[in-house]
Amino acid sequence: MAPRRVDKAARREEILAAAVRVFARKGFAASRIDDVAAEAGIGKGSVYLYFDSREALLDAAFENMTAAAEDILRRARSSPGPALDRLAVLIGEVLRTVSAEPDLARILLDLWNAGRGGAEGLPLSMAAVYAQYRTVIADLLREAGKEGTARPGLGLAEATVIVGAIEGCLLQWVIDPQVPIADLTGPIVAVCLDGVRTHGRPDRSAGGRP
Repeated sequence: MAPRRVDKAARREEILAAAVRVFARKGFAASRIDDVAAEAGIGKGSVYLYFDSREALLDAAFENMTAAAEDILRRARSSPGPALDRLAVLIGEVLRTVSAEPDLARILLDLWNAGRGGAEGLPLSMAAVYAQYRTVIADLLREAGKEGTARPGLGLAEATVIVGAIEGCLLQWVIDPQVPIADLTGPIVAVCLDGVRTHGRPDRSAGGRP
């Protein structure tokens, strides 16, 4: 009987999925390759055929989320339409992207709590990620000022507050899954964006669903 052929791409994804479950459940520091292998139902050596360390597993697990974040920022910059409308869309897409991967969100929180910072710990530089978001949001606020839909003089300070509102809601949801994260786009837009509009008038067209 010929040996069964292994779909390497599918096996790699199975191992990644198992690693994410283990890291989210046990915490990254307490997890071992043996745990990942047991979760995936394979031998430890099979894991090493695809990933040479826990850190490699962690980096690979966050590749899709990182790519999605970059795509959200790119579209916020380049899509047509009023700047504040694009910012409302950005807020909704960030919430949807992160909330679609609750285990990855829990892993990030675990790493932050453990004090693992920068390139040595986190699978991505959170300082760089936040800086990118602040820059794009600040640019959108300045653009809205030129369009006459937002007060002039807005920039990085206000962008920092908006990022804080988004991240604060996500943090509460990770800690307490009962928080209705899918329903919070509208409130964040209302609280943050209506406050920067030229006359403070709510944009009812967003309807909480940008």
